[in-house]
Amino acid sequence: MLSSRWNKEIGKIDRKNGIPLYLQLIDILVYNIDNHVNQPGEQLPSEREMCEKYELSRITVRQALNELEREGYIKKQHGKGTFVTKGIFQQNLANLYSFTDEMKKLGKNPESKVLAFEKMDANASLAEKMGLGEEKKVIKVIRLRLVDGKPLMYETSYLPLARFPNITKEQLEAKPMYEIFSDDYQTAVTKAVDDFTATTMDKEEAAQLQEQKGTPAILITRYGYDGSTIVEYTKSIVSSSVFHYRVEITMNQ
Repeated sequence: MLSSRWNKEIGKIDRKNGIPLYLQLIDILVYNIDNHVNQPGEQLPSEREMCEKYELSRITVRQALNELEREGYIKKQHGKGTFVTKGIFQQNLANLYSFTDEMKKLGKNPESKVLAFEKMDANASLAEKMGLGEEKKVIKVIRLRLVDGKPLMYETSYLPLARFPNITKEQLEAKPMYEIFSDDYQTAVTKAVDDFTATTMDKEEAAQLQEQKGTPAILITRYGYDGSTIVEYTKSIVSSSVFHYRVEITMNQ
């Protein structure tokens, strides 16, 4: 995100280099965040303090902060101030991914806390989504996914009971779901279809993710397949301020 001509004197605004002042302030703040001068969760100076420090107008400072909030670097909390986000987790959508595996690749410690576990009859809508036949029993699992002890994702999964008759709550807390599929049921998720929708957190989601009700979020709906059979239907809620997804497209020549 840094501008093409980064000021060698870090932290200084150069009014002669032709780069808009708000972009220079963005460069300074991003540099400080990326280099851990400002840590995740740390409160930034107020707009007034930034105006005084960098000799900028309130409009210029606010423009820079608004852009940084859109990019996910910071989060404004009404009446409290502006804070560096807990950390941005980037996921490349070009390949099938496992939450646990991806977090480990980033050097993070992933955990899963099972909030609810029950066997139930699927209603007509759910049965249709999962392609269930006469056997409409499913396992409903609600999990809180944590990274380094901090909540990141609220997930509700539905699994066909006939396919996974003996899965337990304890297993799901001890091992990744896909690992259980593979080790205990010789089932591999060979394809996944993910839908992404902008949404806001309801009361329960916000409480579990330590956010406020109505916080902007991403709803991820996943259909996991083994061959042509759906073996997982999962709805995940993740804060849009701490997670983003990237698609890399290669054009055919």
